Amino acid sequence: MDGETGENVFTLHKDIFISVSRMAGRGGPPVLRGDFGRFGAVPAVMDELLATLKAAAETTRLRLLALCAHGELTVTELTQILGQSQPRVSRHLKLLCDAGLLDRFREGTFAFYRLTERGASAELARVLVDAIPSDDPTLTLDLERLEAIKRTRSEAAASYFRENAARWHEIRSLHVPEREVEEALLRLIPADGIGDLLDIGTGTGRMLEVLGPRARRAVGVDQSREMLSIARTKLEDTALRHCHVRQADMYQLPFPSGSFDAAVVHQVLHFAESPADLLAEAARVLRPGGLLLVVDFAPHALETLRAEHAHRRLGFADAEVAAWCRHCGLDCGPVVHLPGEPLTVSIWPAVRAAKGASPADPSIFSISGAQS
Repeated sequence: MDGETGENVFTLHKDIFISVSRMAGRGGPPVLRGDFGRFGAVPAVMDELLATLKAAAETTRLRLLALCAHGELTVTELTQILGQSQPRVSRHLKLLCDAGLLDRFREGTFAFYRLTERGASAELARVLVDAIPSDDPTLTLDLERLEAIKRTRSEAAASYFRENAARWHEIRSLHVPEREVEEALLRLIPADGIGDLLDIGTGTGRMLEVLGPRARRAVGVDQSREMLSIARTKLEDTALRHCHVRQADMYQLPFPSGSFDAAVVHQVLHFAESPADLLAEAARVLRPGGLLLVVDFAPHALETLRAEHAHRRLGFADAEVAAWCRHCGLDCGPVVHLPGEPLTVSIWPAVRAAKGASPADPSIFSISGAQS
């Protein structure tokens, strides 16, 4: 992979500039220009595209784009793969972020980088990555080193699971198999899928694995870095590249109001200091017509879950959850109850009402076998 100037990129990758021309919104067939100066003033949008291309037109930065297309990576991990100093790698990453080709987000003391997912820059970033020959020897070596890092992640995740397996198995043995819960949740998701999905309290990312294939984009948030590390390992599957995780406070989600088409709160409510506030925050980030799925236990009397597993609440009554949902502008659907021994798992579906709209038509809840 040789270094390329912004001008050379125009002549070497015509497919890129066909996409650039289309993204610029020009009518008619795509127009390719190798030297913009000959044609007089350049439209502002083309100036921006050219600046973005120049940001990528360097060997290390192309390598960074290719690596970040395979998942979320820290500066330390990228430094290990590239064999370059951290300050140098950080400078390249800043240029790519400033150009809108990479997204950067913090998780405690760590910063993660990922190929951007939205807007014209996302399309351009993908075109640039796809234009890199798959048999390029430098890229091949980079990907081999990336796989080694992923194996290390997997080993750490497996170790964490081994240490906690007995504790988790104890709780799972008290209720209906998770497979039945997951199947019930999938029946609530529209057959044609959903747009943007948020998993609040994602933990190991299981809900992203189950529901992610039905979404255009999926984000999981959690406070625990250990859990997020496990989730990232699971999401490295090619079919889940559109899913990612973030460290965040579930009471103060780092998203604008109306950002998601669906949200799930799976076995999280019983840990919450204020379940009502958690549901209000979930409702805030839903778009009008957005679906909220709350999964937790029906009321029970197993004090051991409070004493040994930090459960703050021993289940929830349907009327209690319904009241919280109504208070934050959600229309409640029929509740699904999945009896176990001794715990019953409940699924409370609700829809964010449009401003000034009447209560939701019950037919919008595509529930099979619901029990209210």
